[in-house]
Amino acid sequence: MSDKLYELMDWPEIEAVVYSEEYAPREILGPHVTGDGVLVQCFFPGADKVTVKTTKDGKEYLMSKEDDAGYFAVLLNGRKIPEYTYLVEKEGEQTECYDAYAFPCQITLEEEQKFINGICYDIYEKLGAHPMTVNGVDGVYFAVWAPNASRVSVVGDFNHWDGRVYQMQRLSVSGIYELFIPQIPVGSLYKYELKLKDGLIYLKADPYANQAELRPATASIVAELNGYTWKDQTWMKDRKKIQTEDAPMFVYEMHLGSWKKPEDGREFYNYRELAPMIVAYVKEMGYTHVELMPIMEHPFDASWGYQVTGYYAPTSRYGSPEDFMYFVDTLHQAGIGVILDWVPAHFPRDTFGLANFDGTCLYEHLDPRQGYHPHWGTLIYNYGRPQVKNFLIANALFWTEKFHADGIRFDAVASMLYLDYGKNDGEWVANIYGGNENLDAVEFLKHLNSIFKKKHPDALLIAEESTAWPRVTGSVETEDGLGFDYKWNMGWMNDFIGYMSNDPYFRGSHHNELTFSMIYAYSERFMLSLSHDEVVHQKGSLLEKMPGTEDKKFANLRAAYGFFMTHPGKKLLFMGQEYGQVHEWAENKALDWEDLEKPAHRQMQNYTKALIQLYKTHPALWELDYDSDGFEWINCVEWEKSMVTFLRKAKKQEDTLVVICNFSDVTYEEELVGVPYAGKYKEILNSDAKEYGGSGVVNPRVKIAKKEETDDRPYTIKVKVAPLSVSIYSFTKTAAKTSTNKTAKTSKKTAGKEGEKATSATAKKEGLRKVIQQKLETAEKKGAEEKEKRTAKEAEAAKKPKAKKTATAKKETKTE
Repeated sequence: MSDKLYELMDWPEIEAVVYSEEYAPREILGPHVTGDGVLVQCFFPGADKVTVKTTKDGKEYLMSKEDDAGYFAVLLNGRKIPEYTYLVEKEGEQTECYDAYAFPCQITLEEEQKFINGICYDIYEKLGAHPMTVNGVDGVYFAVWAPNASRVSVVGDFNHWDGRVYQMQRLSVSGIYELFIPQIPVGSLYKYELKLKDGLIYLKADPYANQAELRPATASIVAELNGYTWKDQTWMKDRKKIQTEDAPMFVYEMHLGSWKKPEDGREFYNYRELAPMIVAYVKEMGYTHVELMPIMEHPFDASWGYQVTGYYAPTSRYGSPEDFMYFVDTLHQAGIGVILDWVPAHFPRDTFGLANFDGTCLYEHLDPRQGYHPHWGTLIYNYGRPQVKNFLIANALFWTEKFHADGIRFDAVASMLYLDYGKNDGEWVANIYGGNENLDAVEFLKHLNSIFKKKHPDALLIAEESTAWPRVTGSVETEDGLGFDYKWNMGWMNDFIGYMSNDPYFRGSHHNELTFSMIYAYSERFMLSLSHDEVVHQKGSLLEKMPGTEDKKFANLRAAYGFFMTHPGKKLLFMGQEYGQVHEWAENKALDWEDLEKPAHRQMQNYTKALIQLYKTHPALWELDYDSDGFEWINCVEWEKSMVTFLRKAKKQEDTLVVICNFSDVTYEEELVGVPYAGKYKEILNSDAKEYGGSGVVNPRVKIAKKEETDDRPYTIKVKVAPLSVSIYSFTKTAAKTSTNKTAKTSKKTAGKEGEKATSATAKKEGLRKVIQQKLETAEKKGAEEKEKRTAKEAEAAKKPKAKKTATAKKETKTE
């Protein structure tokens, strides 16, 4: 070693590198311009010799070994840093590689500042592992947030998992560690090795990794997300009008690992294999969307994906990220929407995951009363920390932007909103006002939903919120709401399943459980869900919840689905329930598709298919879902009959439907039902039809409404109502009488004759009036002449002397 080189050595820093305690290795490793030339330093543990080879001229410069652990240095002439590689010799083998510390940071100061303020919404483009080309060299850029670690290194199958080799650079503003490592291929395994201030060293999976090993292995995998060519442009362009509240939405909830299992002994199908099978089935049944139980990476199958360790990685159980892109793309091209279940409420305590990430409670609260869920044994996010909020907000956007998700369903929102959720007294801490509301979580949800809808107004946000928290679907900006598009109606689900579980004989005393939902139906934009939660943990399948014999169970289930479909709100049904699976769902085996070998299950499946088809083709069942004008009770008070009748209405009167639900085990041969309009009412679906496994008590003939008042309606139809049934009637106005051409001509001719008659009569009347007038004038003239003559005679007589009247004359005069 030359004296000049010796003088340039920073021995304390060299010691920090050698002992793997360096948090700013770029300050010493790599090339640095000095007053004496370009100083190049590197650390290759166990290397025997290292040479610098300049790219331009191929010259080689042997480096001096400054520390036996493998620290080398060389001073190059000049003041300009050349492009170079290292020739590393170890145990007789030579490898050539680039210097990781010769490449600049890829995170800007502005991005750092946005991240610490919780508003860097595309932070997933920076944190994690990203294949890229820097200064013409291919490699992978790694970045992780670990502000309280004294040192972080990238370890993997490319460096023998040696934390001394790729020590990362700490960014002082944000606490992010970053490093570009050349020549690492896509598919490489890696983790972060963290060293704490007390000297403890451990490994963590990458919180922002885009792929992970299949459990029980826990390493992250370098993945490329920008190579897939999407073909769903038509769907994405039309999504805005497809996913509106006045459009039909019937969701098929699925668990990919147990929908079907391969017959060749493999544990799971690949995403690419599942896509065409699911498309074929969903299209046949008529669903508009699928909702996938969490496909984010998770270590434990029995958690169903609700205890996530890899928030930015589709689970490797079914393939690669690109395979999942193919899955979504295929469904979109078939006109099927994809909703992803998402878990922002809590995360598991697995040591390789987020828990105690940098030796501190980085993502969770330090106080277990705030940071621990005793109900689930999981950890609660610290929603008051901007970087944690940024992690989650960016994650929701990530699935929509990178994987074209059409909606995000938030799991367990109630557990986020309430500080005492699932806790006893003394196990939680009140907010600053002494209440149990989690104010940080409320602000987080408003922040997320507001940003999400601004960026993706055509994608959906759905809350599973099981309490009466106000304005869950209210606008953040104008109603001080949480900003969700829809809320699962958990109250309806619990009430209705409870009602249907009763023997029909006793349902009358539970009538309010059937009707209560309409009291609050328009307080939120509700989605009616019959989800996986209701068919697990010894709750039994929906079919097995129904009372009675097998025939009665199916009849009850058909009636239940009929009411479910005609009740206001979007719809969700869990897989297997569409054909009445007997056993409750289990994640470790496929659905009981063999049930369909039995006629009753095939008929149930056909009934569900018919329901969905009817639902999609009748606007009354979805057009005014969230407008009180779209629903009207006809009769909801006959509890003793366990019967309700109601209208579903659309914008056009002629789209009105009449729904009759009979949840009793009694047949009504001549039931009078009040209807609002004169016209024809045709039964378009009856759950008791023989084709669906019913007894066949149906109404094949059109019903003409009579002008008789029933149920406070001006018109009445008389129908047969089957036991345990739902029947639906369409409405048609009575056609107005129209004239044929012949009739029109006849009418015209008749009208002409009538006109002629009328004209003749008028003429006759006018002539008669003139004759009478003339006679009156003649009589009047004649009377005047006679009066004039009489007057003259009286005057002449007055001139003559008066004679005495005789007795006879007096008598005559008196008589006159």
